[in-house]
Amino acid sequence: MWLGKVVGTVVAPTKNESLIGNKLLVVQPLNLDGMNTISLQVAVDTVGAGNSDTVLVSTGSSARRVMNNDNSAVDAAIVGIVENIDLEGISKAQYWVQKG
Repeated sequence: MWLGKVVGTVVAPTKNESLIGNKLLVVQPLNLDGMNTISLQVAVDTVGAGNSDTVLVSTGSSARRVMNNDNSAVDAAIVGIVENIDLEGISKAQYWVQKG
């Protein structure tokens, strides 16, 4: 599982049957300092996330299990929206909110 920031959406009118009815979001992975990493990932939204939300992303077979379909084409699923992170008493979430 990793942390990321939702930076966009994917519209795919034609897609695998296992993805029909699911919202696809572009997520930029974050390191623990709240800074963006280089890569972007597409993840199925299972919790109602939106642009600029900090989210928890599950990958691989765990993401498929969230979809209740082990044969799904899903490799990454958003499984939580992060409100706060506290590392050794230092909140990083407020830093992320302020940086936008």
